[in-house]
Amino acid sequence: MVRPAKPDELGRILEIYAAARQYMAENGNPAQWGSSYPRRELLEEDLRRGQLYVVTEGDKIHGAFVLATGEEPTYAEMENGAWEHDGPYGTIHRVAGDGTGKGVFAQCVAYCRGRMECLRIDTHERNGTMRHLIEKHGFARRGVIHVEDGSPRIAYEFDGASGENG
Repeated sequence: MVRPAKPDELGRILEIYAAARQYMAENGNPAQWGSSYPRRELLEEDLRRGQLYVVTEGDKIHGAFVLATGEEPTYAEMENGAWEHDGPYGTIHRVAGDGTGKGVFAQCVAYCRGRMECLRIDTHERNGTMRHLIEKHGFARRGVIHVEDGSPRIAYEFDGASGENG
């Protein structure tokens, strides 16, 4: 089940992000989140904005993600491609699971698709696990964007209104 995160769950959410960073480092992607991303302050801001969600099974939190609406500044310019949809979209950020829950990303995507017709997401080139999951769930690769620190990310889009994602 997916639901909005609560302030008293921030400790557990930070544990999930620590587990995700460790998994990425052990699987050839130590640079994407480094040793401290996302910081507590960023997650607190996500909570205040009402855009931080958790994936649960029973009373146990197994995953977390952000669904942001509105323009994503880092998506304004793209190399080697273009966005297909120019209307409103939601952006999925900071998807992480603890490694024990099943279908965390699938639940995240289903929840987000129920709220926005068009979704965008990006990931590091070395994040093979996430790239596989993104493509498996119907997102089409659109090009390369650059995040705040200038590093490149592969950008994907799902346009539920058009029915065309490839």
